[in-house]
Amino acid sequence: MARVMRGLGRGLGRVLPVMLGVVVAVFFLLRLVPGDPAAMILGERATPQATAALRAQLGLDQPIARQFGEFLWGIVTRFDTGPSLVSGVPTRDLVFEKAPVSLGIVGLAVVLAVLIAVPLALAAALRRDGLVDHLVRVLPAVGMGLPLFWVGLILILVFAVQLGWFPVGGIGSGPGEPLRSLFLPALAVAIGLAPPLIRSLRSQLIEALSADSVTTLRAARIPERKILFRYVLRGAALPTLALLGVNTAYLIGGTLVVEKVFGINGIGTLLFQAIGSRDFPVVQGVALYCAVLVVAVTAVASGLSALLDPRLRAAGEGDR
Repeated sequence: MARVMRGLGRGLGRVLPVMLGVVVAVFFLLRLVPGDPAAMILGERATPQATAALRAQLGLDQPIARQFGEFLWGIVTRFDTGPSLVSGVPTRDLVFEKAPVSLGIVGLAVVLAVLIAVPLALAAALRRDGLVDHLVRVLPAVGMGLPLFWVGLILILVFAVQLGWFPVGGIGSGPGEPLRSLFLPALAVAIGLAPPLIRSLRSQLIEALSADSVTTLRAARIPERKILFRYVLRGAALPTLALLGVNTAYLIGGTLVVEKVFGINGIGTLLFQAIGSRDFPVVQGVALYCAVLVVAVTAVASGLSALLDPRLRAAGEGDR
């Protein structure tokens, strides 16, 4: 129990400064964007008196230090950045309403990225310097240069418009329709996420296959398939798993962009609408919750790496 508490304490010690930096950044940087939220809410015909009254009602006429203090207090006590300036609904409720769709894209994108990366990396590593290896080595360079919105548009044109296999956009409500609706957006994100995973896993597999331990296992007449999947792939996957955790920010950011391309009403749509209307609390809330998700996924990836690799567990115990 004491060991668990010490681990939690170290984790919080790393997470809290990051979260504080995110909170400060989203609060102050957003206020540098031109535009008066009160004027945008009232429209072009708003009078100066009506704008001033709405600013006072929303608390935008208060000193910036007081606004920041109330902002921090709301996060600490309610884990909320305040009600929307446009709808008056708490930001927490708006984000939680849209979160299942966005998290569905993120989860499916991770699965698809792994399904893309593992076979290609294995094929390249087992045929090093061959034609397959050269082709696989080109794919990451090409994939990492493709904008996600362009990838999404191409997927829509090919698989939705031309072939009709998937809906063009939105979320269907019939049996299996939500999964069909999320497949293409998730595939677009996965195509952007897979290239660094392929490169990392290929490199680790080549190194693992040339290790002395693998030579010893082969000399002991252990089947090649068993060596590959039980020993080589498991050890080579650890750095790639850590890389997947590091790329979580890219994954979430890509999801927000892809939602807009596919017309999916998720957190991305909520964010773009809030930015357009200068809805400070909602933009701050989306940034805060996304930061929490990034930290959580990174921590899970680190925990899985330690669980799979005894050396990392031993290093963590040695630090204590």
